Amino acid sequence: MADSTDGDEVATLKPPAKRERLIAAACDLFYRQGVAATTLAHIAEAAEVPLGNMYYYFKTKDEIVVAVVEARTEEIRSATAALQRRHASPKARLKALVRLLAESRETIADHGCPYGTLCTELANSGKSHPLTAPLMQTLLDWTEQQFHALGRRDAHDLALELVIAYQGSAVLTHALAQPELMAHETRRLEKWINALQA
Repeated sequence: MADSTDGDEVATLKPPAKRERLIAAACDLFYRQGVAATTLAHIAEAAEVPLGNMYYYFKTKDEIVVAVVEARTEEIRSATAALQRRHASPKARLKALVRLLAESRETIADHGCPYGTLCTELANSGKSHPLTAPLMQTLLDWTEQQFHALGRRDAHDLALELVIAYQGSAVLTHALAQPELMAHETRRLEKWINALQA
């Protein structure tokens, strides 16, 4: 038993594998400088992986774009699963989601929403719907489930309203470089959620 624990501890100390490092670097670079402005060489350098090795994992830029969208979608799944475990009531989960999204308001003021900006850029390149729809749909579906758990028949509409409010405040926060706008919208959404009747 002790040997297995020791082995687990050693395993957790290993650095991330090259593929994971490449995806993490691509996520960061796509967010900070955009997909179009990021080359495979930029990603390899940021991940500290030789460029030649990168082609072993990703033959084209399109392949790493797909991996980034999948990683971003998994971020949403992990975050909402954590909220599900931590908070007993749907209202508490929804308010926690709003607060969680707003925690990044300073970065959003600089670069926009990591999910929204990625979807927008890919839409402008003609690669949007089949690729990015699952990204936004994951957030919408989880939010709708919470409104359903509240007993709301208009759960779908309420989920749309919440996600649209968040994305709209992210756009304004970024456009005006004013993180306080997102803080203000977070407070408004929390009051709105509190006032909802089952």
